[in-house]
Amino acid sequence: MSGYELLARSLDSCGREGLTGELRVSGSPGGTFHFRGGLVVAVESPGAPGAEALLLRSGRVTGEQWAALVRESGGTRWPVAGLIAHGYAGAAQLRVVCVMALQDAAFAILAGRVDGCEPGAARFEPPAPVPVGEPPARLLEDAARKLAALAALPHPVHPDRERPLPVRYFADGEHGELGELRRELLAHADGRRSARDLAFRTGRGVYTVTVEVGRMLAEGLLECAPPPAPVPVRMPPEGIRHRTPPPPAPPPPEPPEPADLPRRRPGGFFRLRNGTPR
Repeated sequence: MSGYELLARSLDSCGREGLTGELRVSGSPGGTFHFRGGLVVAVESPGAPGAEALLLRSGRVTGEQWAALVRESGGTRWPVAGLIAHGYAGAAQLRVVCVMALQDAAFAILAGRVDGCEPGAARFEPPAPVPVGEPPARLLEDAARKLAALAALPHPVHPDRERPLPVRYFADGEHGELGELRRELLAHADGRRSARDLAFRTGRGVYTVTVEVGRMLAEGLLECAPPPAPVPVRMPPEGIRHRTPPPPAPPPPEPPEPADLPRRRPGGFFRLRNGTPR
C-alpha cells in the first residue's frame, strides 16, 4: 500500500467514525491531524510553518507581542482573544491564516514519506484550530492537486529535493519587476536550503515557496548546483598490484640432544677440552 493510500484510508476512517482526537502520521516529515467530530480542525507538521509563523510574517504582531499574549492567556498555544482584543488581527484574518496553515501542513505531510498512521486521543490543545473543520477527503484531494500542479511545472520541484542558488544578482526590472517573495528567495537561496527550508526562512507557505522556486528555476533566476564530481583515483600504469603475503616463517630448529659427559674413573684423571690434565 502506498503512502497516499494509507493516509487516505486512515483519514476516511477517522471522518466516518466522527473522531475527536488525533491522527498521528509517522514518516518524513510526518505530522498530526487534529479532529473534532470527524472534521479536521488543525494540522501541524515539522515540514511546514505553522499559523504562528505565518501571522508573525504578516507584520501584524511582533514576536515580543506574541509572547506577551501567550503569558496573558495563561500559556495557551493560540491566543485568539488577545490578538483580537489588542487589535493585532481580526477574526476573519485569523480564520484565513489558520486555514492556510492547515492546508499547507497537510500538503507537506503528503509530499513526504508516510510510514504509518495511528489515531488516538488528543494529547494537547491544537495549535490553531479553525472554527469549522475541513472534511478530511476534501483536504487530501487539495493536497494531491497541489502535488500534481508541481509535477506539471516546466521545472518540477519537490519541497525537500532541490537546493537552488541564484545564478547571479538580479536587479529590479532586469527580468520584470521582482516581487517581495522573489527578492527574499534570491537573498536566502544558497545551494544548501531546499524549498521547505526557504519557506521557514521567509515565513511563507511551503507550497507557495515550492511553486515559486520551480518558476524561478525555469526562468533562469535560480539554478541547482551540479553534484560534485567524483574524486579521480590514480592507478599505476601496470594496474593494481596486489601485495603477496610473505611466506610463513620456518619452525624453529629443535635443540640438539646433550652429549654424554665424560666419566671420571676412580684413581684416574680426565682431560679438559684444552687437553690440560687435572
